[in-house]
Amino acid sequence: MGESLIEFRGTIADHPDFDAGSDAEALYDAMKGFGSDKEAILDLITSRSNAERQDIRAAYKSQFGKDLIDDLKYELTGKFERLIVVLMRPPAYHDAKEIKDAIKGAGTDEKCLIEILASRTNEQIHNLVAAYKDAYGRDLEEDVIGDTSGHFKKMLVVLLQGTREEDDVVSEDLVEQDAQDLYDAGEAQWGTDEAKFIMLLGNRSVIHLQLVFDEYQKIAEKSIEDSIKSELSGDFERLMLAVVQCIRSKPMFFAKRLYKSMKGLGTADNTLIRIMVSRSEIDMLDIRECFRLRYEKSLYNMIQDDTSGDYKRTLLKLCGGDDDMAGEFFPEAAQIAYKMWEISAMTKIQLRGTVRPYQNFDPASDAQGLRKAMKGFGTDEDTIIDIVAHRSNAQRQEIRQTFKSLLGRDLMADLKSELSKNLQRLILGLMMTPAEFEAKMMKKAMEGAGTDEHALIEILVTRSNQEIQEMCSAYQNAYKKSLEDAIASDTSGHFKRILISLAQVHLHSSCIQTLTHSSYFVLYELIFYFNRIYIYIYITVTCVYFPVRSVKNQPSYFADRLYKAMKGLGTDDRALIRIMVSRAEIDLFNIRKEFKETHDTSLHEFIQVETLVGDTSGDYRKTLLILCGGED
Repeated sequence: MGESLIEFRGTIADHPDFDAGSDAEALYDAMKGFGSDKEAILDLITSRSNAERQDIRAAYKSQFGKDLIDDLKYELTGKFERLIVVLMRPPAYHDAKEIKDAIKGAGTDEKCLIEILASRTNEQIHNLVAAYKDAYGRDLEEDVIGDTSGHFKKMLVVLLQGTREEDDVVSEDLVEQDAQDLYDAGEAQWGTDEAKFIMLLGNRSVIHLQLVFDEYQKIAEKSIEDSIKSELSGDFERLMLAVVQCIRSKPMFFAKRLYKSMKGLGTADNTLIRIMVSRSEIDMLDIRECFRLRYEKSLYNMIQDDTSGDYKRTLLKLCGGDDDMAGEFFPEAAQIAYKMWEISAMTKIQLRGTVRPYQNFDPASDAQGLRKAMKGFGTDEDTIIDIVAHRSNAQRQEIRQTFKSLLGRDLMADLKSELSKNLQRLILGLMMTPAEFEAKMMKKAMEGAGTDEHALIEILVTRSNQEIQEMCSAYQNAYKKSLEDAIASDTSGHFKRILISLAQVHLHSSCIQTLTHSSYFVLYELIFYFNRIYIYIYITVTCVYFPVRSVKNQPSYFADRLYKAMKGLGTDDRALIRIMVSRAEIDLFNIRKEFKETHDTSLHEFIQVETLVGDTSGDYRKTLLILCGGED
């Protein structure tokens, strides 16, 4: 089914009183004389559909004997000029230019090729191929073949045929067989039959493949995405993941691409422009909803923070509105969140930590080694780090007890007196039991003038019932006050009631299992009437809690939390330490993989770069990198 037949979910539509001649004259007036009226240009062009812009271009040529795009290039500059010119091109011709730019010269922009060819409909692909031939006098398939290789090339060629079955083609008798064929081609054998992946993912209809993915989940007990990550590699892996993501939800695929184009230092303006223009008349409303669902921030606000001037104003016009101001219920985003829940219900993920029990463990030797590292003049931080970071938490507790019985000293007190700053906080966090550490983190989140709501949410939502019970007990022992009372005195309103319920372990797994599909959507709708902190709780609960504190999305959640702890000016070391310590023996390996996929850089590299400031000795960074466990 072509996207033109789907309910309109764009932000740019035909202008009700369109007059191509009048618009052409208005643009001419905006550009004549000294300087140009950029506001008038962007207002007019962003309030007309692409088809209307082509009529304006023809009228401009007819009335003034000049090419409108040439005049716009002459009058405008920089990213604003690029954006306005892209808006004036027919979509197929812009896609053709993007692909031409992606494959010309010494290097290839594989990400651009993947984005365009994985996301376009059959009709759009056919129009792209024709536009490429018309604009450059060359065959697109031949150029792609000449610039790529291997299975990546083969899949691109399949997508360039534009022969995917339409969505009314669902072969129910083939759903189970296709799922089994995909499993047999990858997980069930040594090596991978890439041709089977290419044939099925490149030709079956979107609806059919969505059913196949559900069936695959049952057979493999893992998602098709996880199988692709384990079976494929390089650009071919990235391409197949993009195809699967577009089959699952194109709006979510583009929301992720937009986020990556603006996160961190610098903006990938070509990607930002390409997506904002190409989706503005198709599904920008759905992309906005998915963006807010995934990133707890509106697309509008991120554009506002990351761009400037007329370029920003034009992008915001294409965006069409600020969802952080809307406070409305979004059915598309709810469906996607619910689908994530369903997927996680069927998936069994093997969680892997990065810190394991030390093979030749000798608590007496370690205790003596730590004492030697701390006595005398100066401290041997390297020895302390080497011992503490390479032992499991259970082994560290044995070292604490042995240190006390052999030397008659409190290891924690000695470490505290010998170490300082973030290294001290990190090493002491590692030496505590998980319950002691969580209790301390809760205490730190509530002490002082302000409350760290994000820390409270993170800890209480992602821990199991048993972990919460142990933490409550540890809190009572350490601070002579119940955790519930501490929360009650430091928070208020609905936020307080939700947190206390979590601390009391009222949200048992049995309660979650009794939630029906309809009650899930009611919950979603109600929470969107709360302010943003409750929306944040909702997103956290949706992505982490359902069903029964699902492990499926926790690595993704913590990867996002780690990125936010380190990005921008300054590092939230408390959050960084909290996550690295608490997840090191649970799922930090999985978190690393999610971090790499989402942020296009390894967690190892990000820690190396982002912890340079203020860590003059490098010991804090060194310990974090040991916990990280390696570079992906």
